Amino acid sequence: MQANTRSIYMLPYYIWIVLFVIAPVVLVGYYSFFDVDGNLTLQNYRTFFTPTYLQMTISSFWYAFLVTLFSLLVAYPAAYLLTRTKHRQLWILLIILPTWINLLLKTYAFIGIFGTYGPINALLGTLGFGEQQLLFNASSFVFVSVYIFIPFMILPIYNALEEMNPTLVSAARDLGASGWMTFRRVILPLTMAGVKSGCMAVFIPSLSLFMITRLIAGNKVITLGTAIEQHFLVTQDWGMGSTVAVVLIIAMAVIMILSGGFGKEVRHD
Repeated sequence: MQANTRSIYMLPYYIWIVLFVIAPVVLVGYYSFFDVDGNLTLQNYRTFFTPTYLQMTISSFWYAFLVTLFSLLVAYPAAYLLTRTKHRQLWILLIILPTWINLLLKTYAFIGIFGTYGPINALLGTLGFGEQQLLFNASSFVFVSVYIFIPFMILPIYNALEEMNPTLVSAARDLGASGWMTFRRVILPLTMAGVKSGCMAVFIPSLSLFMITRLIAGNKVITLGTAIEQHFLVTQDWGMGSTVAVVLIIAMAVIMILSGGFGKEVRHD
């Protein structure tokens, strides 16, 4: 009886998963086998493995790696300091608060900040550096992406640091370990699960960014997400757009599987 009741409660969840997760993925996979004229073909997949799309794939992974790396370099010290400060709940709220704001609004805010008449250029002019082109380049794209994703890196690391037994750190220091050795041999391994979760939470969505590449980078940064947007909204080649999406979904699934296996190996050791 209890099992039947649990199944009834889970039914809306199953329906949601089928309609809004499985069905869209199946539909995208179906469209990937048709060309722009509606003919059944494998040409889309052959086209994807040409130098143009392979270069786009490499670019997507490279910028996703940069966004993840810089987010980690900022987030780990921030999370560590967060565990040592007073009013932690207030600081956590301030970190979470930007995630409540629409992504498009945050992107346009940075256009104003980095724009020709924005405060950054005004400050540079005051310091005598003159007007600088801060938008429409890879650096501004990475900076804005890091700002947007960094809360998703900080929170898992913060949780891992909070769950760590502080007596282990004290024991390492009592045994003569330096601060760096304590971090490298004790703190970092014990918080690796949080680091891995944060990296996945940043790296995977970074692969498919398209709005920031258009508005901040001015399409100077071309990713797989940009290609999907162009094929669906501009060229109307839904088959090629679906093919790129299928490859991206497979890549994300492989990354998640590999990271899960890596996490098990770390815990086992």
